[in-house]
Amino acid sequence: MKLSEIKSHLKNLKTIAFELPDGTLVPSHFHVTEVGKVTKNFIDCGGTVRNEEVVNFQLWNAADYDHRLHPEKLAHIIELSEKTLAIPDLEIEVEYQGTTIGKFGLDFNGTNFLLTTKQTDCLAKDNCGIPEAKPKLKMATLESGNSCTPNSGCC
Repeated sequence: MKLSEIKSHLKNLKTIAFELPDGTLVPSHFHVTEVGKVTKNFIDCGGTVRNEEVVNFQLWNAADYDHRLHPEKLAHIIELSEKTLAIPDLEIEVEYQGTTIGKFGLDFNGTNFLLTTKQTDCLAKDNCGIPEAKPKLKMATLESGNSCTPNSGCC
């Protein structure tokens, strides 16, 4: 989800809820403690230099149960961040504390913002020798007309 999309969704909400991949909700007394632009400059295993930028939201739970983050407040924080940090309309990555800091993508189901799982990947499969995955076949689905049978003399 991009910044423009979350701002559009926030206009139509009375409350904000973030749902973890397992279906549980982030406690309603969470705070968005950071909104920032993260730039990652790196070289992949095939030797290609790459540059990625995302907007980072950090969600944090405090013992402050009396203050809830309302949609208009988060929209204001986003707009201030865009202006102050010159953030373009980038994809959003969310950090949330589980047993360690987790990084999630962001989606929306019409009610809740969904923290989506992210996966690592090799970006240079064609340059670093990773073989293409071969399709797995089930023996039961193969045609029997071309196969060897016992005592047929083909083996």
